[in-house]
Order: sequence, then structure tokens, then C-alpha cells
Amino acid sequence: MLPLLQLGALSPPAILVGLLAIAVVLLVGRLVMKVAWRLVIIAIIAVAVLWILGMLGFQVI
Repeated sequence: MLPLLQLGALSPPAILVGLLAIAVVLLVGRLVMKVAWRLVIIAIIAVAVLWILGMLGFQVI
């Protein structure tokens, strides 16, 4: 039990800073994923349009 009492590094300010850091990482990750989803949707539409044009006989590439 004595080693558990010596965890002075886990004070409330340190825990708060750690939780804030996690929140920032999650927020940035959420924004990056929003952009990534938009890029994936745009890529799907572009490939589908090129594929349909290719099937219709247009030389696009």
C-alpha cells in the first residue's frame, strides 16, 4: 500500500493537464477525419465519373 501513496505525480493538476491533452488530440483527430471523409467521397465520385465515361467510349486518361 505504501508505493500507492507515493504517487505524487498524479496530482489533480497533472490529471487535468493529461485529460486536456487527450481532448485536444481527439478534437484535432475529429477535424482531420472530417476532411478525410470528404476527400474519400470526392475520390469515389471522380473514379465513378471516369469509369462511366470510359464505358461510354470517351478517352479520358
